Amino acid sequence: MSTTAKKKPPLRRPTPGQQPEKRRRVTWVLSGLAAVVALAVLYAVFSTSPAKNTSGDGTSYDVGSPGVGETAPAFTLTASTGKQISLSDYRGENVLLYFQEGLTCQPCWDQITDLEKSAAKVKAAGIDQIVSVTTDPADLITRKTKDMGLSTPVLSDPDLKVSQQYEANQYGMMGTSRDGHSFVLVGPDGTIRWRADYGGAPDYTMYVAVDKLLSDLKAGVKS
Repeated sequence: MSTTAKKKPPLRRPTPGQQPEKRRRVTWVLSGLAAVVALAVLYAVFSTSPAKNTSGDGTSYDVGSPGVGETAPAFTLTASTGKQISLSDYRGENVLLYFQEGLTCQPCWDQITDLEKSAAKVKAAGIDQIVSVTTDPADLITRKTKDMGLSTPVLSDPDLKVSQQYEANQYGMMGTSRDGHSFVLVGPDGTIRWRADYGGAPDYTMYVAVDKLLSDLKAGVKS
């Protein structure tokens, strides 16, 4: 007795462009998970970012730590004047600390120049003294200030010890190896009255017009 082998029906392949239902479900699930992860990452980034303030022209600047109401960290550094300068030297005065990127940032030095040219406005804003801090060597800073005819004391913080205490090296284009463009107003009692870190991402601002800077300061001190 002979038997005839039954032929198996040919495999049916999906029509081109048509995805099986199971694969579509997997794709949807993976897409949903990717969206959830992306939202979680964005939340983590923005929830841990420094507080933001908006200046008069709509430009945002960071407000780092230590901030308003906190005691300004004490320091003693070598200045462009050839002397050792301490924060305590200005006890009883309003001193504006200006942390800046240094010799590689000409706009930072132009900032000091324009502040000196606007000395009357600076005084009227309640600032008794401006002191700049950068990470460059004292001898190079001294040469730079002499070449530009600047009288503002510029302090050398080569190991970033003071800059890190003020977290001023968190707002520049060079990572954490240099300061950004930060201003910290320390009151007569050594307490921080106002702070603005303009040098942060994404704009990396390295110069602020004097009128805008003083406007921000006045608004911040009042608030």
